[in-house]
Amino acid sequence: MCGRFIMTVDFAMLKAVFRLRAGYFDIKHRYNIAPGQDIPVVIPGPGGRDIRPMRWGLIPHWAGDEKIGRKLINARAETVGEKPSFKSSLRRRRCLVPASGFYEWQKTVRGKQPMLITLPDQEVFAFAGIWDQWGTPQGGFIYSCSIITTGAARDLADIHNRMPVILSGEPEYDMWLSLDDPQLLQRLMKPYKGEMSAYQVSSRVNSPREDDPGLIERVE
Repeated sequence: MCGRFIMTVDFAMLKAVFRLRAGYFDIKHRYNIAPGQDIPVVIPGPGGRDIRPMRWGLIPHWAGDEKIGRKLINARAETVGEKPSFKSSLRRRRCLVPASGFYEWQKTVRGKQPMLITLPDQEVFAFAGIWDQWGTPQGGFIYSCSIITTGAARDLADIHNRMPVILSGEPEYDMWLSLDDPQLLQRLMKPYKGEMSAYQVSSRVNSPREDDPGLIERVE
């Protein structure tokens, strides 16, 4: 699964890496992004790609209560095209979720040890995501998203059996946002094949209230 991640670059880098159209978005470095919080999400627009805040935890447009989003932070690649909560978003509302790394918890004899996984050659990359728009009883809208997950890559199998779908650069970013063929989309939802780095971090990351640079420091 993907239950926490980090995003530690500024808007200028996001704009360059994800080829965003002109504009500005106030980006803060985040070291412990948790479900239910707003995150920056890249979506296609008529004049190019835009970035907008969305709540992490997808609320389907037909939902009777926004609380359902608490259970829908991830969508499994194997079933995302079949589940009522996700299938229409997979067809029509796909997005990129910028990240600089993500946390997984490894089972040890001393309990669960948080690990930070990064891509050594990339300061920022993108998870494959889907989004939806939900109308509130007050007449407003909540935009929300879910991160697609798949089986763990070989390098991470000893840490956790699942991982977020990491798209491999601009060609896959473009395909994820623009393709209409379900079979081709399915081919993108695979374990990442590039180099990854994983190391132990402080158990302070267990609390979503903690969010500072010390969380990503290596511990023994």
